[in-house]
Amino acid sequence: MIAYVCKYTPVEIIKAFGEDVFCIEPEISSYENAEKLLHPNMCSFAKAIVEYVLQSGIKNLVLTNCCDSIKRVYDVLKDKMEFIEIIDLPRENTPEACQFFYCQLETFKSKLSKRLNREFDEEVFRSQVNKLIAQNKHSSFDISIMGARAKKELIEFVCSSAGGRVLNLTCSGERFCQDDVKFDGSLESYAKVLLSFPPCMRMNIKRKFIEENFFKGIIYNTIKFCDFYSFEYARIKEKSNVLKIETDFSQNANEQVRTRVEAFVEKTLQKATTSKSISNKKYFAGIDSGSTSTNAVVIDSSKNILGYCTVKTGFDVVSSAKLALSKACSMAGINEDDISFITSTGYGRISIPFSNMQVTEITCHAKGAHALFPSARTIIDIGGQDSKVIKIDEDSNVLDFVMNDKCSAGTGRFIEYMARVLELELEDFSRCSNFSEDLTISSMCTVFAESEVISLIAQGKRREDIVRAINKVVAIKAISLINRVKGEKDFVMTGGVAKNKGVVLELERKLDSRLLIPFDPQIVGALGAALVGLESG
Repeated sequence: MIAYVCKYTPVEIIKAFGEDVFCIEPEISSYENAEKLLHPNMCSFAKAIVEYVLQSGIKNLVLTNCCDSIKRVYDVLKDKMEFIEIIDLPRENTPEACQFFYCQLETFKSKLSKRLNREFDEEVFRSQVNKLIAQNKHSSFDISIMGARAKKELIEFVCSSAGGRVLNLTCSGERFCQDDVKFDGSLESYAKVLLSFPPCMRMNIKRKFIEENFFKGIIYNTIKFCDFYSFEYARIKEKSNVLKIETDFSQNANEQVRTRVEAFVEKTLQKATTSKSISNKKYFAGIDSGSTSTNAVVIDSSKNILGYCTVKTGFDVVSSAKLALSKACSMAGINEDDISFITSTGYGRISIPFSNMQVTEITCHAKGAHALFPSARTIIDIGGQDSKVIKIDEDSNVLDFVMNDKCSAGTGRFIEYMARVLELELEDFSRCSNFSEDLTISSMCTVFAESEVISLIAQGKRREDIVRAINKVVAIKAISLINRVKGEKDFVMTGGVAKNKGVVLELERKLDSRLLIPFDPQIVGALGAALVGLESG
C-alpha cells in the first residue's frame, strides 16, 4: 500500500505494478508529534500529513515538490519510511516541461520496480490512464471549491448542502483533464495527461476556471499558515459570488464554517433544508437555538406576532427548544398542535427533531429584521458566541455577510467575561453612564483584554470608565465587520448585546447614524425563521 498527497502523483504507474494506492486524508486531533519536527507556524496541512503518517504507521509514501512545506515533510520523514520518493514537478506544460516530467516518471518507475520487485503491466497502465482521461467534468456545476487543500468532510458537507453539484478545484482536488489530450500508451504521453489537470497555484499555467468564473458560487478555502492562496484570494475577493473560509486539519468542520457555507448556498441557490410537509393549519413557529439562549416566535398567516419567548440554552438543546416553543404558544393562546410548520435556525437548528425545515441564522435575521424595519439595509447581530453583519436589499435578500472568526472577541461572551472581572451584572453595563476618563483597551482577544482590565483596576481607574472602554472595543470589532460588507443605512442591531445601551451608543457614534433596535432584539432570528416557514408554503 502506497500513500500519496498531490493529484499530480503518477497513481496509474503504481497501480500498473499491482500495488494499492490511496490519497492521505489526515484525521488528527493534535500536532503532538509533528510540532517536534516542524516549525509551529508551518502549513497546517503539512503538519497534519506528518502527524498522520507517524500515527498510522504508513511506510510507503510518494510526494511531489509542489511547495516548500511538502519539501519539509519529505525532509523530516525520509529517515522514518521504508520507501519515500519526492517527484520533481515542472511548473509549466510546455514540450520541454513535459519531456522533463517524462524523465522524472521514468526514474520513479525504475525505483518502484526495484522496491516492489514486480513486472510493470502495460495493459493495466493503459486501462487506468484511459479511465482517467474518460473522466467527464464538462457538465455544469453550481458551486466550486477552490484554493488550498480541503478536508474530505468539508467537501462532503458542501456537496450535501448544494445538492451534489459541486466541483473540487482545490490545489489537490479531483484528477481530470481540462483539455483534450491523446494517450498512446507511452510515459511521454502520460506526462502530458497529468500536466493537463486544472493547475494549482504553484503551476505557471493560467487558471482558466478562476478567470472565467462561470460558477454560481465559489467557496475559496485557505489553510492556516499557508499564505500561498491568500494572494489569489486577494485578487478575486471583490467578486460577488465568492465565500472565503479558513480551515485547519486539527479539528472537524466547526459550526461557524458550517453556518457560513449553508448561508452561502442559501444565498446562491435559494436553498433550504425541508424535512416534513406543511399541513393546512394557520400558525407558524420559528425557533432560534443559539449558544446561550433559545428563542421562539409564533405568527399567524398574516405575519402577526402572537407569542414569543426566550429561555436559556442548557446542555439539552431539544428540551430548551421545546420549552421556548411551549411558552410562546402559551402567550399566543394556542396549543402546540395548532402549529402547522416549524422552522429552526441557529447553531442548534439541525438538532431539533420536530422542526420541519432548517435555515441558517443569516437568512433568518435578514428576513426578521426586514419585517420589523423595511428600510433596513445592514443588520448587526451580536449574540452570545458570535457576531455577524448582513447586508440586504429592499426585498430582504442577502447581498453579503460576514461573521467573526472562531474566537469570541467582541461577542456577548466577551462582555460576560469582563463583567465577571469587574464584579458586575450584565445589566450594569447599560447603567454605567457617568464617565470621566476616556480609557482604551487595545486587544480584541478575551485573554489579553482581561489582562488590560486587571491592569486598569490596579491603576485605580474608575469602574464606569473601564466599562465604557469595553463597550468601545466591542463597537470597534463590529465596525470592522460592517466595513467588510460596505454596510449602508439603515442599520438594525439584533442579538442580546443590542440591549447594552453602552455598545449601542458607541456604535452610533462611530457610524454617525442612529441604530434601529427591535422591541426584543433576541427574537429577530426566530421571527425570520417563522416567516421563512410561512413563505415556503
